[in-house]
Amino acid sequence: MAERIVPGMRLALPVDYAGVSMAMTRPLIERGAGDLDLVCVPTGGLQVDMLIGAGLVRSVETSGLSLGEAGGAPRFNQAVKDGAIVIRDATCPAIHAGLMAAQKGNPFTPIRGLIGSDVLANRPDWKVIDNPFSAEPDPIVLIPAIHVDVAIFHAPMADRAGNVWIGRRRELAAMAYAARTTLVTVERIVDHNLLADEITAAGVLPALYVSDVAVAERGAWPYGLWGEYGADTAELQRYAKAARSAEGFADYMRAGALEAAQ
Repeated sequence: MAERIVPGMRLALPVDYAGVSMAMTRPLIERGAGDLDLVCVPTGGLQVDMLIGAGLVRSVETSGLSLGEAGGAPRFNQAVKDGAIVIRDATCPAIHAGLMAAQKGNPFTPIRGLIGSDVLANRPDWKVIDNPFSAEPDPIVLIPAIHVDVAIFHAPMADRAGNVWIGRRRELAAMAYAARTTLVTVERIVDHNLLADEITAAGVLPALYVSDVAVAERGAWPYGLWGEYGADTAELQRYAKAARSAEGFADYMRAGALEAAQ
């Protein structure tokens, strides 16, 4: 699936608790498609940090980026200090508003919560207008649609028709709706139709929005996957310590590649 990624694409990647396809991270790095524009939905973590450390990222749109309890994202932090990537500072509601606009085929979505914040000063692409339906001055922010080339995430299961179980993680659906291509790794493939089951149907992303599915057991590791397994905090901390330097990051990634090859 990584072969679908070409230089200059815009990728949507999920928040750490929603289902990050860490199984796709090394194949993406090996693929080597650079100048990627990443959209974190709505925040980013280890996967984004690794792609930045590998030199594949041109810009990041996010409302935050860290390794959670393991601390800051070291390669991201260094890239920001070095001016090596473009940061498009956002908020969680703004990212969801942009994805919603793309989903509905609208050029923008209006939201209010940004009025009075400093974020607006750094986003010339966000426009403030007066509410055209108000007789009094009433500013509102227009968030442009976030059109995504590829959405990538991990989920517990899919069926043989390509329907994917995402449960309550509706941000995954928002990513897929806004993307031209959606690539999903899953823990397993089930034989029964997930949409035909009343218990699972409401939490299913229909195959209509899914381009490709691959099985990758424990594919979110070292992150956890809701309902399946917990996060490996010790491994996240090990990465955070190693990746404080470019050399340490390279050693960590090299060791992981060797383990995968054995």
